[in-house]
Amino acid sequence: MTVRVATAGAGVHEQSPRLGSETQPRPRTGPAAPKELRSRVVVVKFGGNAMVDASLQEAFARDVVELWHAGLSPVVVHGGGPQISAMLDRLGLEVRFEGGLRVTTEETLDVVRMVLTGRVQRELVGAINAHGPFAVGLSGEDAHTMTAVRRSGRVNGLPVDIGLVGDIVNVAPDTVRSLLELGRIPVVSPLARGTEGEVYNVNADLAASALAVALGAERLVMLTDVEGLYADWPHSTEVVERLTAAELGGLLPGLASGMLPKMEGCLRAVRAGVGRAHVLDGRVPHAVLRAVLDGRSPGTTVLPDA
Repeated sequence: MTVRVATAGAGVHEQSPRLGSETQPRPRTGPAAPKELRSRVVVVKFGGNAMVDASLQEAFARDVVELWHAGLSPVVVHGGGPQISAMLDRLGLEVRFEGGLRVTTEETLDVVRMVLTGRVQRELVGAINAHGPFAVGLSGEDAHTMTAVRRSGRVNGLPVDIGLVGDIVNVAPDTVRSLLELGRIPVVSPLARGTEGEVYNVNADLAASALAVALGAERLVMLTDVEGLYADWPHSTEVVERLTAAELGGLLPGLASGMLPKMEGCLRAVRAGVGRAHVLDGRVPHAVLRAVLDGRSPGTTVLPDA
């Protein structure tokens, strides 16, 4: 699906891959980013069980701030699956997935919005801001940053109704870009408006992918709670270290439902100009820094076709 990129005043436009000057100086506290990455955007999707482990969340927050100090422009898109499921269970509401996506009724959507923007985002913003005045939270609903249409799930090749789940068709990145130019770290909840004012729950992996494309990001990083893409799951836990977009496209239909949105997001991103995409185990200390700053990805890297 093609995602349009819009500005507040003039419709679709080409995105500059680099940001302008910012108002906040950047003292170096660790290694600088490689020259080709400085001032480039890195979109990081934070999710999985790392989100419910306080020590892992704190380590992630430190790593994001370290990316900022290294001269990069990080943007965080967060999920909240475990927290949403826990709240739904507490309220006696059904927790159901089809094709790797949460079935979202109107009641479920109320819980999703409450948990994502009222709890998960606040905790993550607070963890980052423990290191300085960096993070600012917003939702894809804000300033029409993300616009979506209703998406159908697919199970065994057949469409299924998954409710108020959206697929992003338009991104207006001006608000996020303005925060980056001020030296802030945007923390984005994966919710989107429809063209008629309805609200959609958007898979965080696909939201991160669409935002990375709209911002002209150099890297997209997906944090999860597995080691990466397994070569022959469930028969083997051997991780595929690198593959091209074409190779991933051939594998995509046969992937397990939990990995499917992540790899679909990576594929969309690199096909639309993002330099490379990583799927990393968020339980590994400093996985983000190792992949982005050192080029030593502890998971799976997706590269554009040559």
